[in-house]
Amino acid sequence: MPAAEPSPKTETGIASERVAAVRGFNRFYTRQIGLLRKTYLDTPYSLGEMRVLHELAHPSVEQPTAKDIGQALDLDAGYLSRVLRNFEKRGLIKRTTSKNDARQSHLSLTAQGRKFFAPAERRSDHDVAEMLAALSEREQSELVRAMGTIETLLGHIGASLPERTYTLRDLKPGDLGWIVAEHGRVYTREYNWDSSFEALVAQIVADFAKNFDPAMERCWIAEMDGEPVGSVMLVKDEKPGVARIRLLIVSEKARGLGLGQRLTDECIAFARTRGYHAITLWTHECLTAARRCYQKRGFTLTSSQNRMSFGQNVVAEFWDLTL
Repeated sequence: MPAAEPSPKTETGIASERVAAVRGFNRFYTRQIGLLRKTYLDTPYSLGEMRVLHELAHPSVEQPTAKDIGQALDLDAGYLSRVLRNFEKRGLIKRTTSKNDARQSHLSLTAQGRKFFAPAERRSDHDVAEMLAALSEREQSELVRAMGTIETLLGHIGASLPERTYTLRDLKPGDLGWIVAEHGRVYTREYNWDSSFEALVAQIVADFAKNFDPAMERCWIAEMDGEPVGSVMLVKDEKPGVARIRLLIVSEKARGLGLGQRLTDECIAFARTRGYHAITLWTHECLTAARRCYQKRGFTLTSSQNRMSFGQNVVAEFWDLTL
């Protein structure tokens, strides 16, 4: 399989095909939920105007000011001022002078404003429910999970990042399939390896499930926000008394947390408690982060081999650790 040509880059260094994919999704979704219509939800107002009313109906701060609304919605101050004046003229909102600062006014919906907004909110709920009803339960879960991922990733831009944490657990149904799929995704995207690598991973996973010895073997799954983000297996090697680390992987969203090191440490600790006298593993020269991790923990490179594998010229390596 010939190596794919690298994608052209934009001036920011991002592959142009990724930029096109995001723009394509934006065009699709804005049409899907009716954002291109002149008015929103059959009201006299645009989406931006209705979002202002939504923010007043469900304020993110107590007694919001115009500045709070502008910051919450990232709206131009001049545009927001015109919208608020129009709403006030129509009796939908009211201003109350702040008790702490006479220069500030707190905004809230009037009774008339709440009466106007309530049907629009019910209509919005109905439209979303109708869209979801066309999907199966599994598809609904996938959609909501994907939307949560988008919100989490893009919500970090320009904001202070919340602390990322993970937990380790044993296997659950579906995890083995995730291990295979994630290896396929990561190694194709980052190293341009072909499908023969994913097929190899599937065989390793199948052998683990078929021959699993719970007394001497284990698989760890790292989980973040309810989703797998990493894994590793420790299995019996063909040589007596030797354990083998297999399929160590860390998803992109969980990198920078030391997760690869933690998973390696778990393997070493487990091997010691089970009486193994050595650990071996197979990796590749291009996996620099993994190699550094193994080296820091006392593994030594015992042999290497240049060969054509997975559609690429690679250098396979074997590392060993005496316990």
